[in-house]
This record gives sequence, structure tokens and C-alpha cells, in this order.
Amino acid sequence: MSDSADAQFDFGPFTLHPRSRLLLKSGEPVTLGGRSFDLLAALVQRPGCVISKRDLLAEVWPDIIVEDGSLRFHMANLRRTLGDGADGARYIATQVGVGYAFVAEVTRTLRGQVAAQEDVAPLAVSGPAEDAQGRLPPRIRVIGRENDLLVVLSAIESPGLLTIVGPGGVGKTTLVVEAGYRMSLQTGRKPCFVDLAQVEDPALVPSALAAALGIRVHGDDPLSVLIASLRGDSPCMLVDNCEHLVTDVAATVERIRIEVPGARLLATSREPLRVHGEAVHWLESLEYPAEATVNSTEELLRIAAVQLFVERARSANIALKLDTEELCLIADMCRRLEGMALPIELAAVRVATHGVRDTHRHLGQHLSLGWTGRRTASERQQTLRATLDWSHALLSPVEALALERLSVFVGPFSYSGAACVIADGAIDERTAISILDALVLKGLVAISRGSGIAPFRLLEMTRAYAGEKLRARGDEEVEATARRHALHCGEMLDGIRQTSAGGIEFAEELPTQLGNIRAALDWSFGPAGDLDIAIPLTKHSACLLMHQSLLVEARKRCERALDRLAGDFVGSTYEMELRAIHGLALMFTCGNSPAAEVALRRALEVAASLGERWHELRILGMLQIFHERTGDFHSSLAWSRRAVEVAEGVNEPEARAVAASLAGVSHHLLGDQARARRELEFALAHSQPFNFVKTVLYGFDHRNRAGIALARVLWLQGLSEEARKLACEVEAEAAALNHPVTHCIALMWAATVHIWSGDLLAAAECLERLQERAEVNGFGPYLSAGRGLGGSLGIRQGRPREAVHRIETSLSELQAARYELLTTSLEISLIEGLLLSGREAEALETVQRTMQRCERDGDGFALPELLRIKGNILRKLNPRSAAAEETFQEGLACARRNSARAWELRLALDLARLWLETGRNTEVAALLRPFRGDLRQGTDTTDLGDLEMLWQRAGDGPGKAAAV
Repeated sequence: MSDSADAQFDFGPFTLHPRSRLLLKSGEPVTLGGRSFDLLAALVQRPGCVISKRDLLAEVWPDIIVEDGSLRFHMANLRRTLGDGADGARYIATQVGVGYAFVAEVTRTLRGQVAAQEDVAPLAVSGPAEDAQGRLPPRIRVIGRENDLLVVLSAIESPGLLTIVGPGGVGKTTLVVEAGYRMSLQTGRKPCFVDLAQVEDPALVPSALAAALGIRVHGDDPLSVLIASLRGDSPCMLVDNCEHLVTDVAATVERIRIEVPGARLLATSREPLRVHGEAVHWLESLEYPAEATVNSTEELLRIAAVQLFVERARSANIALKLDTEELCLIADMCRRLEGMALPIELAAVRVATHGVRDTHRHLGQHLSLGWTGRRTASERQQTLRATLDWSHALLSPVEALALERLSVFVGPFSYSGAACVIADGAIDERTAISILDALVLKGLVAISRGSGIAPFRLLEMTRAYAGEKLRARGDEEVEATARRHALHCGEMLDGIRQTSAGGIEFAEELPTQLGNIRAALDWSFGPAGDLDIAIPLTKHSACLLMHQSLLVEARKRCERALDRLAGDFVGSTYEMELRAIHGLALMFTCGNSPAAEVALRRALEVAASLGERWHELRILGMLQIFHERTGDFHSSLAWSRRAVEVAEGVNEPEARAVAASLAGVSHHLLGDQARARRELEFALAHSQPFNFVKTVLYGFDHRNRAGIALARVLWLQGLSEEARKLACEVEAEAAALNHPVTHCIALMWAATVHIWSGDLLAAAECLERLQERAEVNGFGPYLSAGRGLGGSLGIRQGRPREAVHRIETSLSELQAARYELLTTSLEISLIEGLLLSGREAEALETVQRTMQRCERDGDGFALPELLRIKGNILRKLNPRSAAAEETFQEGLACARRNSARAWELRLALDLARLWLETGRNTEVAALLRPFRGDLRQGTDTTDLGDLEMLWQRAGDGPGKAAAV
């Protein structure tokens, strides 16, 4: 030390004279206490070397025993005096748990001569290494990482370098520590653990590795000393948290790997080291529950993220008990936290003290970046904010700005999307792409490999943090970023192409962008928004929402746009689409309100004025079903006739098929089954195969609707087996189409075919599926219809009292929604229920009122059935009255005119019963014989079973037919 005592040391603006105990700053003396001066002298005379706390205490306090607190106090005072950290100046670095090093550039002058400049030597350890250095951290139970452990342990069986890469908080450290323990148990080889999170200066990396291995370095080239000490050995080193020192770590481990061939190196980082021979294992988040796929407690507890949450919560509170509802809330939190281990553990610790419901509620309000975790965790992992602060601090200013701008994305995004949002006047798109790639490598932008055009996303915790940082930059930056994002969403949706036949085409990945589109819509209608962006965005997004069967949202989005419609948008294709979708969505979600009709009529007017013939045909289909649903069958037929005229103008087979399906349904409901069958069979013969995007804009699938209507027509014409077979086929096809409205139509009408046929089990299954579909999609009218048809089923099952109440409630709900399509069918069941309950007078009054309405509105398909029921009521009220027979005869004539052979059979059966009571057996045989000859289908149906029984009672059974 004699040379040093005579020396002068210059660093920054300071000059230190150890012998004179003088410190100058720019030539002026600096007041410094004695112990602080001794600390400075000890550090400056060994620049770049880490001096252990024990050695510093021994040197500065040689004669007394003091605590570490005294050292920390004087070190803090020394740093304040030097201005350490101010304006980028760095003098003293801390290696946590080891000691301190002087890291500024030092020039030493000895006896008046200028010595060579001393570069700061990368960390050299003075004195013996502390016992804790290199030991594995405490072991905690690892959940859901068995496959990853197998990969890691297999990789480090042989010498080489494996880097575990993943975002902060995913569980890299936990994995590498567990791998270290297992390797130690399996092989007896004790790995050396190095946590570089405690090393701030890149130059200290080699000495940190040396210290962990217990290698004493006294020279100024610790890496050479380290390598020389390891040569011929086969050490195993677990180097944790390399991301902030990645360049220097890469250089160090590459040299070790080359010069110590037997070395096994396992590193963790938020980006690959990118050195020769490196193998990379990308650590994904834990498995977490997917949306709406888990149904039981057992299934939930088999999912890794939920297991981790529950175990950590119970460890923090052993008295914690969880019920099924709370476990579902935990599953939802794991889903929102996307299986990331650290935030799950932080939330679990909070559950232990605040409970599941409170934690879930606060997580739903905002991602709580400040929740604290285990005290024994490193400081940067105590909270999510600390973890993200660590990552954010490693970014360049332009990378930090880019990350913050990416927080505007809600869900996945593409290269082009990122470029659009990041790029501005100062950053071009090519640079933006390069920055995105850098953020991916640093683990701040997640990437789903093989996920198509939009593989990137921010984890929710990262997005919440980056969003805070973006807002801190001010409203101008936030609004400019939101505008670029909305413009990008508009460009994406411009890719929706309308075909000449009224369909739409778009990239299959577009539905994954709904989160971004919603955010763009909300901004574009907001205070700083832009209607020139908002209206087109709404029109295209409404098509997408209909495609996804999100009718309620489509309706609300259209309403907001229509309220602000002005200028050139009025009378444009934008208005046409917005009004058509608004009317259609209103009809299926809220009922057949006047507002829905107004919207559809205006859409039709605009389509006609623009000469959009296909769209005109499409909207006519909506109006036809609208009036069909309101029970105005005459208007429904009128719209279908106009559709036929428009289809002739289009002059394409598909257009004529659409128009024929509309006409066929109208004729079926009006009662002309023969004409309905011709139209519907033509529609099926000339319809194109199912096209989902076309179905979206029509509102339902015309081909499927024609098929289910034809099944009803076939049953009415006496072809029961064909009808039931077709109903099942069409319903199965509708289920496969994944279009809820079409499926609800098919289920509802298929159920009526099964009820008519007496196949009550099949009917019950249809109605159960109808209720599920309607409830999931918020189709109020279909929910009420399903309940009413359930009442019809109850009548058939012999439960009239309960069924009557159910039907009455359903009718009330449907009438409030102006949904009258099923009114006649439900009133028929209601009348039958009243009759079974002995309420004949009410039944007669109801049947007469129903018949009057049917004659007024054109609801003629069930008129023969109503006449049959009326005849039975009259017969029950007055068995000797001729009115019953006259009513049956009137019904038979009506059924023949309508080609409704099934209704005709039912009327014939009831008339036969009446005649058998008066001994008119011969007339009964003559009445029933034609039906036995041509109604050979559906021998298991109720009506044909009754036919055979009455035939036997008439005395014209097998062997006697010739005599009659």
C-alpha cells in the first residue's frame, strides 16, 4: 500500500490524495468524514474489484466490531458526497450480498509521474467468498412444469448452453432452481447458482460467476482467472436473470463454453443470448382454463394455473376453504392473468387475506400492479409493477415508447398493425417492425407461433403497465395513438368484400380482432373521435358481429351510428347496411317492433334507389319473415311476390331459389300445401350449398329454412315418415352451420313435426336444444316460443293444468314482442288443454276467436285442425247436436282444398268416432278405407294407430274388407 499512499487518484471531477487525506472537486476541497474517507480510499485504490463487506469493515474499523448498518450508513453518505447517480455519473456499484466496487475510470499518478490509465477491472473479489455464494435458492413446489423440466434436464445432461427464455413473471427462476435440485439429487453434481439480478455493472459479470464458484480473483482479468480455474473440469452453472446484462453475459458464457468444453451452462433471460451453440427453450405460461369449457371442480383442479393459485393461497392461509363458486372465480382470474406464474402467486397471496370475491372484484376493475407477494422473493418480484419496472428500464427510449403505444391493442395484432400504431413522423414503419422484433426477443411482446396473420399480443399485466406509461405522456400522445389504431382497424375491415350475391368475404382471422375493433369504435365515437372513421367502421364491424352471431351488440352499434348519420352517408350503402342489420338484429333479439319494420323498409328504399338488386332481394327476405313473425301472412306473401319479381331481374338460379323459398313458406302458412311443396322443392333444387357469410347478411339460411318448411308440408300431406326424416336431417344440418338463428328456426319447426307425429321424445330433445341456443344468444322471442311449445308437449303428455298456464304465459310474452308466428299452434294446444281440463265453454270461446283471427290474417294452414277441435267441443257440449258433424264435414272440405291430408285424416277419425256411437259402421268403413290405402307411412304415429283401431271397430278388419 506504500505506493498507493504516495499516489494521487483522479476520477471524474475529483482528485483523491490518500496520504494527505484530501479530496478535491474541480480543485476545491470537499468535506468528508473520516470513516467515509477511508471507505473511498479503500475502494479507489482497487478500482473494478468487489471488496467484501467483511474486508471493508476490517479495513475501516480495524479495532472495533461494528454492524453492517454502519457500513451502509457511511456508504450512503459517500455516494451523496460524490453525487453518485446524478447526471449519469456512476462511482460505486453494489453486488448484493457480496460487497462494493469502484466502477468509475481512475487515473493514478505516482511520485509526480502519470501512470497508465487504469480501466476498471471487471469485478475482483478480495477475501474469501461468502458461504452462501453459489448455493441454490430455497426450493418451492413446481406445478405444471414437468414437461419443461424433462426438456431442461435432458439438455444439460451433456455439456453446452441452454437458455430458458420467457417474459418476466412466467416462472423461469422457479424452473431453473427446481432443475438444479433434481440434477443434484440424480447425479450428485452440485450446480452453482448465480443471480445476476444483483449485478448492476456489466463489467462485473465474470467476477460474479467466479465468486459464486468460490474462485478468488485478485488480478484485473477475472474471466481469464475463472477459465483457468475451470479448465479440465465440468462445472454446472445456473445463471439467472441475464436480460439486463445480455451482451456481456453472452460474451462471457460463449468464451467459457469454448474454452471449458465440459461446462454445462443453464441461463434464464427474457431474450436469447444469441451466441454460437446456444439452445433455447421458450417457456410458455401455465395451462389456464379456456373460456366456457370447464364444468366441474375436478376439471378445474387438474389445470396447472388453478392448482398453483389454490396451493399458494392455502399456503398463505391454511384455514382457507373454497366453494365451487369461488373456484370458478379463481379459474376466471387465472384466465385473465393468462397463466403467468408471478401474477397468479400475487393474487393468491391477496386471496389469503382478502378472500376470493374481493380479489376477483378488484382484479376485474384494474390489474393490481401493486399487490405484494412473498417477502423472500427478490425485490423486483415483490409486485407486478416492480417486475415490469425492471423490464421497462432495460428498454431504449424508442423501444419504451413503442411498447406503450402497443398497449392500445386489445388482443392479438399483426406486423402491419404494430407498424401502423408505432410509426409516426419520427419513426418509420420499417423501424417500427425492427422495434417490435426487439420487444418480442425481450419477452415484452408475446407471440403465438403459427397463429396466422396476427400472432402478437401483450400479456394483460404488460398492457396495463404500458397503458399507464402511455397516459403519463399526456392526452395528445394517447389520442394520436388511438387514431392510428382506429385507422388500422378500418383498413382491416375494408378487407370485408361484399359479393354480387349479397354475401361477404373476409380473412378468417378477422374475428380474433373483435377486441381491437370494439376499442376503435369506442374511440371513434368519443370526444376526440372522427365520424368519417366511425360510420364505415360500424358498418363493416356490424357485418362481422352478425357473422359471430353477436346480434345484441350489432344492434347497439348500429343504433349509435344511425343516431349520428349525416352528410354523404345518408342514402349510401353505409346507411343501407346499417339499417338492414339494425332491423334484422332488432327482430331476432327484441321482437318484431315497429322500429324493426321502419329500419328494414328504409334499407329496402335505399337499396332500390342504388340499384342494388341482390341487396334488395336480401332485404325483401327480411321483410317477408318479419311479417310472417307478426302473423300478417297476407303481407308476408306480398313481400315474397315482390321478391320473385326482383329475382327475375337478377336472372340467376340462386336468386330465383331464394325467392321461391320465401314464396313456399308463405303459401305453406296460408294453407296451400300443394303450391308450397312445389316452391320449396324448387328452392332446394336450385339453392347453392351453404355459405355462412351469405347467411349472415340474409339473417338466416334460406335453403335450411326451405327444408324445414318442406318437412312440415310433407307431414300435412300425409307423408309422415318422409317429414320426420327430413326434419331430423335439416335440424342436424342447421346445427352444423353454426348460425344460431337458423338453428333456432329449424329446432322450433322440427319440434312441431315431432309433436304432430306423436314422437314426444324427439320433440322434447328439440325443445331442450332450442332453449339452450336461445338463452346463450339472447334470443328473447325464441325463448318464449320454446316455453310455449313445451306446453304443447305437456298437453300431449297428459299434463293439461301445468301446460295451460305455460302456454298462456308464452302467448303473452310473444304478443308483447309482436311474435305471432306460433300463435295459432299454441292456441290449438291451449284449447286442447282447456278441453282436457273440463273447461269446454272457455275452449269454445277461444277456438272461435282463433278462427276469426286466422281468417282475417290468412293463417290458413291450421284451419282444418281448428274446425276439428271445434267439432269435438260441440260434440262434448251437446252429443246429440248435428253441429259437430257439420263442423267435421266443413273441416274435411277445407283440408282437401289445402292438400292437408294429415288434417283430413284427423277429421275423418273424429267423424268416425261420432258415427260409431250411432251405429253407422258401414259409413265409417267407407270413410276410412281411402286412408288405409294411401297413408302407409308412419305406422308408429298416433293418428295411424287410431285409424287401425277404428277400422277394426267398424267391423271391416282383415278378411272382411271384400264384403264391405
